[in-house]
Amino acid sequence: MIQNVDFLKPRLTGARFEGDAIPLEFLQDLSVLEEMIVEVAKWLFLKDNPERKRSPRRFTDGIELKLTGINNGSAMPVIGLFIDSTTLFPPENQVYFEKARDSIISAIAAAGQNQPVTGHLPEKSLTYFDRLGRSLREDEAIEFTSESHPAPARLTKETRRRLILSSAAVDELTEETSIRGAIPEADQERLTFQIQLIDGKRVRAPMAAQHFDTILDGFRDYKNGARILLQGIGRFNRSQQLQSIESVEHISILDPRDVPARLDEFRSLPAGWLEGKGVALSGDGLDWFSAVFDRHFPDHLPLPLLFPTAEGGVQAEWSIGPHELSLEVDLMTHVGEWHGLDLQTGLEMTRTLNLDEGCAWSRIVEWISRNLAGEAA
Repeated sequence: MIQNVDFLKPRLTGARFEGDAIPLEFLQDLSVLEEMIVEVAKWLFLKDNPERKRSPRRFTDGIELKLTGINNGSAMPVIGLFIDSTTLFPPENQVYFEKARDSIISAIAAAGQNQPVTGHLPEKSLTYFDRLGRSLREDEAIEFTSESHPAPARLTKETRRRLILSSAAVDELTEETSIRGAIPEADQERLTFQIQLIDGKRVRAPMAAQHFDTILDGFRDYKNGARILLQGIGRFNRSQQLQSIESVEHISILDPRDVPARLDEFRSLPAGWLEGKGVALSGDGLDWFSAVFDRHFPDHLPLPLLFPTAEGGVQAEWSIGPHELSLEVDLMTHVGEWHGLDLQTGLEMTRTLNLDEGCAWSRIVEWISRNLAGEAA
């Protein structure tokens, strides 16, 4: 007889999970969670039975975790513990599965409070967090509860990092990453390539067959300034510095005017970069402008040329026929000064815009589109 016991209902929070939607990549996290629960259950069994050197060979027979549904009204997968009562161990081992779940939740809660976690889990089990929650973004969390832990224990990027690094045996951890750079080297024999980051550092990555042509195109155009965007799994040290790329999910050749890549170049400008007078650009400000531009500027419009300003801002410029258009951006106040000039008629237009507002970007898009239509006419 198979019995289904309600076991776990992790709740996913963040913009990506609105509308009760769960990205398919999170199914990998659920798979890792099952592996972790099994290993922690075995560890707990051995703690209770110190005379044994290993758990019973058929310890997990008759017990299985399965996704049974998604709760209405939230992004909450429902995980059931399926028990076959005809096998030898299930009644006893069910208890260890439940204890393992609670130990994992306790460790996550402790990490959230910046408390020691190794009292709840063995160090070797903490390495499972290297795959559990790896795709979480800054505004996201997985909330775990149980009958004995009614207050949500939140697994975030920060708590996940804390859990992994609580193991003295761990020197590196993996995270989803998106980087821009150039390809100065490609080894077709070893099927690896190097990515040169904006700061000049080089990291090695595997060259999978599906990305082979794109990587070689980037390598051939390296001297012409070609840059790529790579999305994949990066390996980072304890100081959160990228050491290598573990796997590549997507790779593409960037537009020569790619805005985030150009903004990355500005990060290295020191104070006094303009004949002793230029102000160093704010890293947070560059992050903001990169994100807001990507969110509001449509793909079908031409990208601007970007320049740093002496005051520590950014100027975007478009030349469209006789029209010279520019947007000077204050990275601290998020205010933009728009200027348009018709070289044929001498007519000018200036506007002050709050670039945190979507309507400001709608006006910028309208002005650029109007000038493009005039050029086409």
